[in-house]
Amino acid sequence: MATFENVSITDDAALLLNKAHQDRVETVWDRHDAQQPQCGYCETGLSCRICIMGPCRIDPFGEGPQRGVCGADADIIVARNLCRMIAAGAASHSDHGRDLVEVLAAVAEGRAPGYRIRDENKLKAVAAEYGLETEGKDTLALAGELADAMMEDYGMRRKCLTLVARAPEKRRKLWEKIGIIPRGIDRETSEMLHRTHMGVDNGWQSLLLQAMRNALSDGWGGSMIATEVSDILFGVPQPHPTTVNAGVLKKDQVNIIVHGHNPVVSEMILKACQAEEMIALAKEKGAAGINLAGVCCTGNELLMRHGIPMAGNHLMTELILSTGAVDMMLVDYQCIMPSLGTIAGCYHTHMISTSDKARFPNMEHYEFHPDNAEKLALELVSRAVENFARRKQVYIPVESVKAVGGFSVEAVVGALGGSPEPLVEAIKAGKIRGAVGIVGCNNPKIKHDYGHVTLTRRLIENDILVVDTGCVSVATAKAGLKVPEAIEMAGAGLKEICGALGIPPVLHLGSCVDNVRILVLASALANALDVDISDLPLAGAAPEWYSEKAATIGTYFVASGVFTVLGPMPPITGSANVVSLLTQGLNEVVGAAFAVEPDPEKAAVLIRRHIEQKRKALGIPALDV
Repeated sequence: MATFENVSITDDAALLLNKAHQDRVETVWDRHDAQQPQCGYCETGLSCRICIMGPCRIDPFGEGPQRGVCGADADIIVARNLCRMIAAGAASHSDHGRDLVEVLAAVAEGRAPGYRIRDENKLKAVAAEYGLETEGKDTLALAGELADAMMEDYGMRRKCLTLVARAPEKRRKLWEKIGIIPRGIDRETSEMLHRTHMGVDNGWQSLLLQAMRNALSDGWGGSMIATEVSDILFGVPQPHPTTVNAGVLKKDQVNIIVHGHNPVVSEMILKACQAEEMIALAKEKGAAGINLAGVCCTGNELLMRHGIPMAGNHLMTELILSTGAVDMMLVDYQCIMPSLGTIAGCYHTHMISTSDKARFPNMEHYEFHPDNAEKLALELVSRAVENFARRKQVYIPVESVKAVGGFSVEAVVGALGGSPEPLVEAIKAGKIRGAVGIVGCNNPKIKHDYGHVTLTRRLIENDILVVDTGCVSVATAKAGLKVPEAIEMAGAGLKEICGALGIPPVLHLGSCVDNVRILVLASALANALDVDISDLPLAGAAPEWYSEKAATIGTYFVASGVFTVLGPMPPITGSANVVSLLTQGLNEVVGAAFAVEPDPEKAAVLIRRHIEQKRKALGIPALDV
């Protein structure tokens, strides 16, 4: 079994892993160790199962087969595999967006009791971007028109997705020149899968260009729609104080955990937890109240808007169950381990799946839809309360840590006085070198949270502002980097600016779908300086990424002009041509490229060098690296 000394830098993970082993509970780290050695052909991207003439493999040492049965060489096979990863990632986040648009349509039609338009100003602003008349129009009627217009972006009748207009003009012209303007969210994913079918596109360069267009259809399409509709339905996030780590669980309260990515479910569970009759029932059953907490991104959605505490990130989900304190965990979709139902069976926890497109072993399934969500949430919270009496041993090994989260684009610009100009001036003056968006989940191949926290610390101490989302945001919050007092860990310039604004040096921008908020901020900075995004002293990083979604996110960051450093190497090393294009050649195509550096100390140096190069090119005084 994995030992707690080498799996995580966090106390709660280490202590709970030890507890899980005492309980004879198998975890993700144990299963990772049992898989060693992992397949070298798959790791390098040189295995192919696209058709039934295979599976095929290419010998990376040139001593065995150099072509698959169909004749595909290493470049083609590696490119096709990567493109399919990106297509799957784009489909997952974009489908999340479609779910939210369908709820918006249901609200407009009066078919979604419990849901409502929380931010009419955001509704009108986004509707105007879609060319809809907003003055004097009934709110629900406008919501219905916007839902219809957004659904058109999913089809194939557009020449360009609507929200692409948010990108700087220079960036849009570049996309148009090289033929990667995204035309339809579903269209680009469908075309990507078509091109990678046996006997279609066998040009590895043209495949990767379509992969960028597919990724852009998510970043400037499906994911951006998801974030905007969430803001319309549930409110634009504003900074909230909160707490993080396993210590947010309460021994004397009913603990309910929401896990996944869809706020359509978690918002209704929150409403039910706050219902007077549920709180009264909890007290009747001997609990002091009901404590709702999150893991992964649906928790981030609640944190952004309500300050709901976060119990952990991706690799903490199994360990949170091992506390014995969770009375119910409700999951929707994405990043949910199939192991959770089995682990919950070792304790008293009720495991509930809620999505019509995501089922899991050893979980009870109750589908949430707009018409039944309010009623179903009350029923399930009631069951969680009843389950409180079945608790046995409870082990909550740490005290929670304070944090601040909820920095939407509107909140960031508001903190700057209504314009990005103060940030621009701080960058020009050298008080802030630049900014970096750190994103992505955890990966058991990398010590849990080490990459996230180490990279963040090195950047802020060198006067680089960090914004983060998803699992990274939990890691940095647990490390104490998301409170105003954290400016003491920042460089002198960043400390001065953040101190004056009363903000931490690390800003929580939300769930992984909210990475698009980073794109919007980058566009605002580019427009303020009248340059392209690729000209800015910005970078992206995914130190511990693991999923297909992360591959898509990294691709739309690079395609948008943001230099992006990955921790784990993607499965592409079997093709020197593909590696060269992604790490060097894309600079000539889109003005940015990937770098791969698993050591966060070295990754920080790469990013600082990149930022100083961009400062110099803009005529801004460069600082020492």
